[in-house]
Amino acid sequence: MPRFNANLSMMFHEHDFLDRFEAAADAGFKGVEFLFPYAYSLSDLKEALDGNQLTQVLFNLPPGDWEKGERGMSCLPGRQNEFRESVELALEYANGLGCKQIHAMAGIKPEGIAQEVLLETYIENLHYATQLCEQHDIRLLIEAINSRDMPGYFLNKSAQAISVIEKVSSSNLWFQYDIYHMQIMEGDLSPTITELLPRIAHFQIADTPGRHEPGTGEINYPYLFSRLDELGYEGWVGCEYRPITGTLEGLSWASGWLGR
Repeated sequence: MPRFNANLSMMFHEHDFLDRFEAAADAGFKGVEFLFPYAYSLSDLKEALDGNQLTQVLFNLPPGDWEKGERGMSCLPGRQNEFRESVELALEYANGLGCKQIHAMAGIKPEGIAQEVLLETYIENLHYATQLCEQHDIRLLIEAINSRDMPGYFLNKSAQAISVIEKVSSSNLWFQYDIYHMQIMEGDLSPTITELLPRIAHFQIADTPGRHEPGTGEINYPYLFSRLDELGYEGWVGCEYRPITGTLEGLSWASGWLGR
């Protein structure tokens, strides 16, 4: 049975951020994820988790200047020192929150820089980060993101992600498989998941079109959830979707799974 966690950056917008933890727990979730923790103190986040008996499942490394359109620094030449500082900050939060996996966003490809240079930088940074994360018993994840929602993002398809993982050659680098993104970029979800599951540490879900809750679009989620059970997947499945109306009103799809 899949273990679903709420993405608090997407869900429960009816509440202020720190109040979303309680709302998620009341809805039956046992774990949460979000994009970034850095605007909040460790103590406030820890209190929100512990007070609601929630597991912190995942969050991202600092992405660079988000307001200026940066979406990660991993592939950006000349930013290696800043990237390394971001890993150290993310690990401080991960250790403080008991979070066992963090995601390194690849970044938007800068104009005028060869793909080979970007890949070399990406591999170098991931190699450093996986080693440091391993010292803290924390997994490092990478995610392929669709080119429609995030034009220019360095990592777009599952085969590309697996190739990067093989080049880094670390047992501590894993694939974060977002079903929404992969349906847009390549489809063929069930066979791909079956093949790549030994490399996958985390799933995220949303339906398409619209990036709303399961059951609102073209993806056969009941089948995929059953397939994950058949394959013996024991990790978390992050609900990274935008509810069409209210969050609670949109949770009917999960009524058989939450709270167990």
